[in-house]
Amino acid sequence: MATIAEAGHQPVVLEESVARRILRLVRRTPVHIALVVIGVLWLMPTIGLLFTSLLTPADAQSSGWWQVFANPSATTFENYRNIFNDDGIVSALVVTTKITIGATILPILVAAAAGYAFAWLEFPGRDWIFLGVVALLVVPLQVSLIPIFELYNTTNLYDTTLGLVLFHSAFALPFGIFLLRNFFAGIPRDLLEAARIDGASEFRIFARVVLPLGIPAIASLGIFQVLFVWNDLLVGLVLAQDNQPIAPEIFSQLRQFGANLEIIAPAAFFSALVPLTIFAMFQRYFVEGLLAGSVK
Repeated sequence: MATIAEAGHQPVVLEESVARRILRLVRRTPVHIALVVIGVLWLMPTIGLLFTSLLTPADAQSSGWWQVFANPSATTFENYRNIFNDDGIVSALVVTTKITIGATILPILVAAAAGYAFAWLEFPGRDWIFLGVVALLVVPLQVSLIPIFELYNTTNLYDTTLGLVLFHSAFALPFGIFLLRNFFAGIPRDLLEAARIDGASEFRIFARVVLPLGIPAIASLGIFQVLFVWNDLLVGLVLAQDNQPIAPEIFSQLRQFGANLEIIAPAAFFSALVPLTIFAMFQRYFVEGLLAGSVK
């Protein structure tokens, strides 16, 4: 009888489970619809830029980028060939690549070492120094542009790749140290103590234990830096003239010529595509690095 009763009740449980799933789906449907609408609206400028970059200037200005749907044969990749024939754009891409690589690797190395020191090493004034680093997070970048401009003029760092790398690295360090210190502090102490018992030096512990475990946080910091440095406009305009990154170069061509869409549109989309690709490739580490260390 128990088996029959259980067998008799089993379909009821299944029906309740299906009903709950349907009810849950109905409840979430408005949220999903809202998210899809927000996502489409958010992507619309990027989609419009992509289609504009695939049209000739005459077609883009005459009827707009949406004619791609009505007349797909009007699209062309000639515009993307033209941007690599533009010396200004090519030079800006090279400069931006150098600055992004340098201004990503340098602060990661310094912030990782400082984060380990603040998390696991004892030295006088450690907490006060870390508090000062956290306080630097609220200092806006704009307040330093004029002093750094004058300093770079006297030290011959103005309009150089090294000057831009140092500037971006300096302003990335407070956040990088704060992020990595909090992540490293969540590493179990037993791992470090076991390494010390085995005779490992602090540098060996940092290189062989802490850094491998800190890859998610390091990747998050790297993504932050790549996105910020590659898309930077203000710093490149103020601290560079002939060696400008890609964003200031596109802005300068837009201001000077204004109508050369066959160069500006594909260059702008290509410039946006690089950081988006990097973020899509490493977004798992980005989320892990932000969440790890926040809760213990």
